[in-house]
Amino acid sequence: MFQVFSCYNNYVKIVNDAFVGAKPELLLKTIFGYDSFRPLQKEIIKNVLNGKDTLAVMPTGGGKSLCYQLPALIKEGITVVVSPLISLMQDQVRSLETVGIHSVFLNSSLSWEDYIAAVDEIKSNKVKIVYVSPEGLATARIREILSSPDIKVSCITIDEAHCVSQWGHDFRPDYLEIYSIRNFFPKAVMLALTATATEHVRTDIIQNLGMKKPSIFISSFNRENIFLEIQQKQNGLEQVIQFIKKHPGESGIIYCYSRKQVDELTKKLDNLGYSVLKYHAGLSDENRSKNQNLFINDEVQIIVATIAFGMGINKPNVRYVINYDIPKSVEEYYQEIGRAGRDGLPSSALLLYSPADVHKVRFFFEDAADPEKSEILLQNMVSFATTRSCRRKALLAYFGEQYTSQNEDANCCCDICSIGGIPLKDVTIPAQKLLCCIIRTQQRFGANYIADVLLGSKNKRIIENGHDKLTTWGIGTEYSKKEWLELTDALISENYLIKTGEYNVLTLSVLGKTFISTRTSLKLPIRHVIKSFPKKNRRLKGTCGKTGEQIIAEEPADDDFQAEKIISSLKMWRTRKAYDLNAAPYMIFGDKTILDLAAKKPASRSELSNIYGLGKVKAEEFGNSLLQIISAELN
Repeated sequence: MFQVFSCYNNYVKIVNDAFVGAKPELLLKTIFGYDSFRPLQKEIIKNVLNGKDTLAVMPTGGGKSLCYQLPALIKEGITVVVSPLISLMQDQVRSLETVGIHSVFLNSSLSWEDYIAAVDEIKSNKVKIVYVSPEGLATARIREILSSPDIKVSCITIDEAHCVSQWGHDFRPDYLEIYSIRNFFPKAVMLALTATATEHVRTDIIQNLGMKKPSIFISSFNRENIFLEIQQKQNGLEQVIQFIKKHPGESGIIYCYSRKQVDELTKKLDNLGYSVLKYHAGLSDENRSKNQNLFINDEVQIIVATIAFGMGINKPNVRYVINYDIPKSVEEYYQEIGRAGRDGLPSSALLLYSPADVHKVRFFFEDAADPEKSEILLQNMVSFATTRSCRRKALLAYFGEQYTSQNEDANCCCDICSIGGIPLKDVTIPAQKLLCCIIRTQQRFGANYIADVLLGSKNKRIIENGHDKLTTWGIGTEYSKKEWLELTDALISENYLIKTGEYNVLTLSVLGKTFISTRTSLKLPIRHVIKSFPKKNRRLKGTCGKTGEQIIAEEPADDDFQAEKIISSLKMWRTRKAYDLNAAPYMIFGDKTILDLAAKKPASRSELSNIYGLGKVKAEEFGNSLLQIISAELN
């Protein structure tokens, strides 16, 4: 029905004249090449065409862009799209141009000559869609351009609308300025689009944008083709490599929290021969654009990036997303993993979780608009990362959706379901010990401290607090620190414990208090630890000064990165010393002694007396060297 001319001006004339009033279904096929709408697209488009403000929450890859692109062709005038990133605008314009829809963006990436040319095209009604940033929309220059007498603004679309909410994962204060744009174009319909919006966020969007009795459309958040997996971060680089090996030759994104981490990981993967580039705000606009295009065009397989990468980028064949660090909210996590499998084919999402990463995220809360809200969002993310039930159910529940698999065999949805779920184990006795220890220490400490008390640690802080005198001190030596920490996570996940504040202080919930008072039995999903019988030889005898008391050998926590460095340095020192003395390394002292040194981190000769396998003679001979090594790795 529509003739497509090779002449640029004739083609633009057809777009502006012939498509106005056309049927959405016809344009869907002739312009975009699709035979049918995706869920909710038709309803949203109809609502916009009827001039009603609309809030649409659709998952990444759900076809949000079409919800304003089709109405832009059918309605008279232009559609103004508020977009948060230059790269997103460029990608959208490039995509529209490939199907013959002329659009422009107005931002700082344009030369002055190109900017003026774009403005002339807008004023001459040669474009249907104009992309601007929220900062640009607030300027008098752009408002003056859009208010020209020959221009009719028929629709204002706010892409990534969660940025207007302080409960959103990427709050942008400049988005609040959009509210005033309605005064300039009171007859324009407003369409807000986002992939992630809880009830809090949806309320903020409507209020902060001044939407007029909007219709709200919420699509399912379930991306069935994405396999969800979470691993405890131990050796992050090795875990990443093993994961990439499962996807040879495929496109993947690795998200890191900081630029420094992006640089380091990119360099390591590049040295190992992987096709990899980086993307973060520290690179020049030219380098970012170049790296992004190489990735989009499949000329490079892996991009290592901060959250700045990927928002709105339509690359359908990303087969996996790795979160090297924990995201600062469930919304951010959902948006990042949503960049995998936009073509609907099977894809994977891996999150490497470490409690130490939580502190890295929290470090930046001072710059947050509302640190208290940021903490709540982070704690929700931690709760999701430590869940012991179906990850998909937990993720959808966060957004208020109940997961019901149409496939009776739901083993494909996440790593927990794929193994048939985490088995229930009787943890009645250790749970009683742990909760009682929290009560005895007046519910003022975190998981690591409580585990140390249970293990009978004599570290300085415990001694100063007098907690070595408690009845719960040393009653948990049948389990390792790692086991106590996993049990703690399980009790938090099942609501027996509450973790709050910057220092993750543990307190008993009503359920936890009831369990202690009633002495009922308790079974919890425990993956690898807390056996049904106590482990032997957790309490190991050794010489301890004149008293001859028992010494408890400890193991460092999984997230103790200082301990990892200490272990590595001590082993290298032991090898050199063994060579000097013409002895086997184990004759200097065994690995258990190294682990105990790394866990307890003695700072003085007197504290060396509490190290397993380090008698008085060896402490005298090697003490200075050991203390220097430990001190160097701690500073």
